[in-house]
Amino acid sequence: MKKLTLLLLGILFTSVAAKAQIYNTGVGLRGGPYSGLTVKHFISDATAIEGILSTRWSGFQVTGLMEFHNQLGGTENFQWFYGLGAHIGFFDGKNTPNDHHEKDGSYTTIGVDGIIGIEYAFSEAPISIGLDYKPAFNLIGKQYFASDAGALSIRYTF
Repeated sequence: MKKLTLLLLGILFTSVAAKAQIYNTGVGLRGGPYSGLTVKHFISDATAIEGILSTRWSGFQVTGLMEFHNQLGGTENFQWFYGLGAHIGFFDGKNTPNDHHEKDGSYTTIGVDGIIGIEYAFSEAPISIGLDYKPAFNLIGKQYFASDAGALSIRYTF
């Protein structure tokens, strides 16, 4: 048990201390069930904040995330990341699935998000491509678990 604890602490400190920043800011498109715009900005070598404005069901959602990046495959260009955040969404109930349906019209949701994914930033061009899974749980408003929020993001980086 002691060896396992030391191993886990070593992995944690190594991944947090690893230099992983490959660009400062990226702006682009996010395609998936919740499609929209994405902006990611690194606030340290391995920590980024991401804002997402997405649309779905004749409504929109704003999400803010704190993400922790780590090198993957021995190169700074290829990374894996994980993080947490929150969202607020405004939807038209007439256009949502039955299990999310509000018969009297529009509704607002507020909830928490998780994210895990991979990202590759090209050295030859100011472009990054990311693939992630971002489940969310609505805590206020219509309560449900959104398990289908994966996406492909393409960003212009600078």
